[in-house]
Amino acid sequence: MRRFVSPVCQRIQRRGCSAPARSTFSILQAESATAAEVRGWVHGVDVDPSALQQIAQLSALKSIIRHPVAIMPDVHGGIGCTVGTVIPTSGALIPASVGVDIGCGMVAVKTTLVPEQLPGSLEHLRTEVEASIPHGRTHSGRAESDVGGWRSRVPERVQAVWKAELAQGFEELCRRVPHLRQSNHINHLGTLGTGNHFIEVCLDNDPIQQHVWVMLHSGSRGIGNRIGSTYIALAQKDMGALVHTLPHKDLAYLTEGTVHFTEYIAAVEWAQTYAMWNRRLMMAFVLDALRRALPPSVAFEVDGAHAVNCHHNYVERFVVDATSGEAVWLTRN
Repeated sequence: MRRFVSPVCQRIQRRGCSAPARSTFSILQAESATAAEVRGWVHGVDVDPSALQQIAQLSALKSIIRHPVAIMPDVHGGIGCTVGTVIPTSGALIPASVGVDIGCGMVAVKTTLVPEQLPGSLEHLRTEVEASIPHGRTHSGRAESDVGGWRSRVPERVQAVWKAELAQGFEELCRRVPHLRQSNHINHLGTLGTGNHFIEVCLDNDPIQQHVWVMLHSGSRGIGNRIGSTYIALAQKDMGALVHTLPHKDLAYLTEGTVHFTEYIAAVEWAQTYAMWNRRLMMAFVLDALRRALPPSVAFEVDGAHAVNCHHNYVERFVVDATSGEAVWLTRN
């Protein structure tokens, strides 16, 4: 499984963001015969009672969670389990813990623009961006009417990416799950969505010379939602009567080696690829809008060495013991 972390992001991880010391987390749930250990990086965070309940329910899945669960400062209630959680599962995956915005993440690029080159008002830039990138949701998301999609007017740039990078994988998914064809797939590629998704023009805090950055947050849109919802339901169906033994039905899991597990892994990887391209396309549209909004005399370039495009909602195979080869499925939601 791939997270699509850019080289600069990898350098930050290696050099500047080493793993937190043990003293920085607290034990929210001690390991026992019936519960996995839960570690929380939540000092000073007022964790909602419903989130605490979901954390307790998750830790009770000791049969598939054999290593500590990590709770992040952004923790809050989600479908079946909390958002802001890192879950290591052994021999299984919980589709609801991955969620329905598979591959959701951030992209940010540094430009050569400095603050003095921006106009006094960014209203024109905002208008250009809003005209370039569909956003929001109307008409229950119907492809022909929803303002959040391309409404059958998919730009050639989007069509080219779909054909070269996504179409073949999508056909393979649809052979297994035909109803995915009825989802918003190419119609949502290069579009923002709703909720906490955003596009932002911002400044860094370089003490020598500030620069303008463009940043945005989005994921796999309608098709990711359809994939997630489909496999959450299939996990519950596959578990049959055993689903009633779980702390919550949305914690139903797919067992490694089964047909639906294998399908789900392929679907998640495809959705993560879709999400990466969705962000790349939108970034290109925003940069084009920025160039149109600035005077012709103000030209700028993008600093490729300072570009980040990475998921914060993903699944990957992670080796926890190199000697024994023990690996887990690591879910970050």
